[in-house]
Amino acid sequence: MAEPKQPLAEVFGHLITDHTPAATRYRKNRLCPFNNKIPNCTKDKAKNPLGVCSIYHNDEVAITCPIRFREGWVITDHAAEFFFQPGAKWSSLTEVRLSDGAGKSAGNIDVVLVAYDESGNIYDFGSLEVQAVYISGNVRTPFENYMADPQSNQRMDWSAEPNYPRPDYLSSSRKRLAPQLLFKGGILNSWNKKMAVALNRGFFETLPSLQRVEREKADIAWLIYDLKLVSGKFQLERIDTIYTEFQSALLAITQPIPGRLEDFIKVLQNKLDEQLETPPKNETIEKPF
Repeated sequence: MAEPKQPLAEVFGHLITDHTPAATRYRKNRLCPFNNKIPNCTKDKAKNPLGVCSIYHNDEVAITCPIRFREGWVITDHAAEFFFQPGAKWSSLTEVRLSDGAGKSAGNIDVVLVAYDESGNIYDFGSLEVQAVYISGNVRTPFENYMADPQSNQRMDWSAEPNYPRPDYLSSSRKRLAPQLLFKGGILNSWNKKMAVALNRGFFETLPSLQRVEREKADIAWLIYDLKLVSGKFQLERIDTIYTEFQSALLAITQPIPGRLEDFIKVLQNKLDEQLETPPKNETIEKPF
């Protein structure tokens, strides 16, 4: 796929070059086709949502909205395969608050899958976290430019505009994924409950190398997806599942790779040299009294 000169891949669930009645309706009414909590898109602002589901980057498509992963709810099927035995009856609950031992919130779990018996009593559960990618740069301006006239602006050239939007994988892992594993994952792991993490292939490939284990020994299943173009629409497809233990994955993602000590000492030396070579600024106050 040739790199487009503008960043928008999907807007309100449809390619920006899609002008079928369905796509036009979704754009006009700001609807979400991916099982949002309400029919409308609520990303960024409820009254003026940023309806960008995914963007182009380096000949690929990066999912920028976590709701985009809910297409057909296939992510829950894949997580249930990891959590439960075949034939188990299960359901999914979204945005479930998780508290620590002091009663303080550790955040909301995106999706909790619960297995229940014939009487409807829960006997097991697992946590599914959805990891979209943050965007660096300005995506709202090209979005609003496109929405002003979708027909005319579907081929817009945005390449020379400032703050061209791109996926920020580093911030996504440090500011979202790592805290998710540390706090929510730590509590769930202490209960011996499994986790699944759904994320884009491009995001996963930026993570440190994770030590793989057999499925039976795993605490976490990394569900890796891509958007594949099928009959003029992007479809969510799982391309791999990676199994890891909790502690090794947490250590790999949260432990920084140190630079050279010598390089940091040079930084310190330069700052010290500047300080020593710059004479102190003494000002005389005439007739202070």
